[in-house]
Amino acid sequence: MADVARLAGVSSQTVSRVSNGHSSVTEETRRRVLSAMQELNYRPNSAARALKSGRFRTLGVVLFTLATTGNVRTLEAISASAADEGYAITLLPVATPTSTGVRGAVTVLGEQVVDGMIVIMEVRLLDAAISLPPHTHVVVADSDAGDRYSVVDTDQSGGARAAVRHLLDLGHRSVVHVAGPAESFAAQRRAEAWRLTLEEAGCPVPPVVSGDWTADSGYEAGLALAADPSCTAVFAANDQMALGILRALHEQGRRVPEEVSVVGFDDIPEAASFFPPLTTVHQDFAEVGRLCVDGVLRQIRNETAERGTTLVPTRLVVRASTAPPPGG
Repeated sequence: MADVARLAGVSSQTVSRVSNGHSSVTEETRRRVLSAMQELNYRPNSAARALKSGRFRTLGVVLFTLATTGNVRTLEAISASAADEGYAITLLPVATPTSTGVRGAVTVLGEQVVDGMIVIMEVRLLDAAISLPPHTHVVVADSDAGDRYSVVDTDQSGGARAAVRHLLDLGHRSVVHVAGPAESFAAQRRAEAWRLTLEEAGCPVPPVVSGDWTADSGYEAGLALAADPSCTAVFAANDQMALGILRALHEQGRRVPEEVSVVGFDDIPEAASFFPPLTTVHQDFAEVGRLCVDGVLRQIRNETAERGTTLVPTRLVVRASTAPPPGG
């Protein structure tokens, strides 16, 4: 550090400020210091800096599975946003969605010295698993934590309402819903919004068809729906289940969208390549990940970070899988 300071013509304290990203350094001075660091091949000792500051520039991420599109894309966005802020992430997948599994992951995470946690799971399991100290920096994604933690979530209800209204506006008299797992917060919100939208429009509310986010469960649901001639519109809780529904309807000779319209949720990159291209609700996973990182860093820096929920807007993407009902 002394060599860098000498070459750049500044004090060692200024070199330290540049190394730690402090804003109290002019841009010209910062450039001189960085140039001297590069010339001397100087690398700040991150371990020593962590011991001195009490910060390790690492965020822990706890989640259940990497098998779902939402989790993978949210994690990707968290990783990119953390890197932009000079932070690394430590990933702790929970093998089983139980309080014991969560407790083990949180315990391991605590041993790996992280500055804050981003939790992608149902917060009820976090509460059941372990009592976090009040000073723990936590942001929860895709769940409901009331005012206990900061939450970042997609506008699940708004997206589901837009999907159902789109189908009703096309002239469909009702809409069947293929839901996600009952224990999922996102699935609950989407199913509730589907039901309320139908009730407010004075339309019949069919029984919910249960799925588990997979294309296979959508396929099974689609086989049953294909045998029901009264079914003209389906809202699937995610795009993978919508894909299975499209396959089942095709195999059973029910044309989409001429006989049955199908809407999904997520807008995965492949949705436009389904046959037919899928009408779906677009989620901004990149913004969810960015806001998660921003929220936990605000807590770490002792900046204002109100508890409660930040909703990221959704938008309906209309493609070729929806049309007016037969005779409509």
